[in-house]
Amino acid sequence: MSLLKDILYKVAIDTVVGATNIHVNNIAFDSRKIELNDVFVAISGTVADGHGFIETAINKGALVVVCEHIPEQRVNGVTYIKVEDTKVALAIMASNFYQNPSENLKLVGVTGTNGKTTIATLLYQLFKAAGYKVGLLSTVKILINDTVYPATHTTPDSLNINAYLSLMNQEGVEFCFMEVSSHGIHQKRTEGLHFVGGVFTNLSHDHLDYHNTFAEYRDVKKTFFDQLPKTAFALVNVDDKNGEVMLQNTKAAKYTYGLKNYADYRAQILENQFTGLLLKINDNEVWSRLIGHFNASNLLAIYGVAELLGLENDETLRLISGLESVTGRFQYLISDSKITAIVDYAHTPDALQNVLETINSIRTKNEDLITVVGCGGNRDKTKRPKMGRIAAAMSTKVVFTSDNPRFEDANAIIEEIEQGVEPMYFKKTMSISDRRQAIKTACQLAQPNDIILIAGKGHETYQDIKGERFDFNDFEIVNQYLKQLEK
Repeated sequence: MSLLKDILYKVAIDTVVGATNIHVNNIAFDSRKIELNDVFVAISGTVADGHGFIETAINKGALVVVCEHIPEQRVNGVTYIKVEDTKVALAIMASNFYQNPSENLKLVGVTGTNGKTTIATLLYQLFKAAGYKVGLLSTVKILINDTVYPATHTTPDSLNINAYLSLMNQEGVEFCFMEVSSHGIHQKRTEGLHFVGGVFTNLSHDHLDYHNTFAEYRDVKKTFFDQLPKTAFALVNVDDKNGEVMLQNTKAAKYTYGLKNYADYRAQILENQFTGLLLKINDNEVWSRLIGHFNASNLLAIYGVAELLGLENDETLRLISGLESVTGRFQYLISDSKITAIVDYAHTPDALQNVLETINSIRTKNEDLITVVGCGGNRDKTKRPKMGRIAAAMSTKVVFTSDNPRFEDANAIIEEIEQGVEPMYFKKTMSISDRRQAIKTACQLAQPNDIILIAGKGHETYQDIKGERFDFNDFEIVNQYLKQLEK
């Protein structure tokens, strides 16, 4: 049990009705999870307002209610605490409840549109290979040393974040690398955490269904850097014009990386092949199994973070050469008939263009590049025609298909993607709403030495249709069909 007044430390409180010198069992913002003597935090969410469930929470045993407006009808014996923003209060309370675990390790946050998962995961790999105990909070998985936990959001809720960080404390973790999404920042899930560093990758068209405008999306990302302490570092990609924006107003020590522009950490691509990259990083050559100029940028960020966290540069370069690609990020296989299939999470116009540019820069142009791509339902609609235009312009053949249609009609989504295709490219596109059939068709179209790109879902092992999740793994499916065709 915890003392309520200790959990409330540093929370900006407007009004208290009741006692704070009481012991409570747990904290929850979901009334269904409330048990006897718990604290219920009423969050105003995008779907429901937790203030409408205060009575339910009390009936289930809540001893304390944290809210933005105190109900007129109050229950004797229940403590009501009014705050301006319950999301901020929840995050601070969660840190206090778990004894502020982020202060007991070196936590680095990685934010941006593309590259978050790759950079965070490869940093985990690198520091683990260097002999440290390491944690990872990512889209793909949560790792504490060698133990894997399933991930459900890019940035978990503040209670889960602190629970995992507390577990990392127990396991002696020294470094933790964490993806920090715009949703997580906007919903205050990272409030109260102590970061020793932040990394900005890039900013492109994404999540405008949530943030409304690009400027709002950018400014939300920027608040992460605004809140870094002066003891932290801020490392940004200056090849993206928004990199310098992220550094404005931050109290953290400022560092930059880039392939195209002058920066503290610079790299030159010497070789770019399907077998990997040869880079010169700050005048030192290093070979990596990763592929493409976007991964050259990712590796540069990793090199910078490693140095800023105290690793020797020679050791970092040695470890970089052993890093393996992240599941669903330019993950590829070569069939017996020499067909190359690539699965990538590219689900934004910028990410799709990066992957296609990489493939086109490596291939000989004597082979076809067949792209299978769709867009998610109930998400930013404005990127759909852009994805269609890029796929058609940069591929030999394109199969438009479903991604996670969710509660939208898959064919209607595909029609919006097709609207971006320029007339000169109409003949090289086709539409197959069934994603499995689309992948099968791409395999049937492919000849020896051709390349198939399956974009959009990457590491995901499901399709989300009408509220149900069905097993679906792009990598396994393309592998299966290529083997069947070779029998």
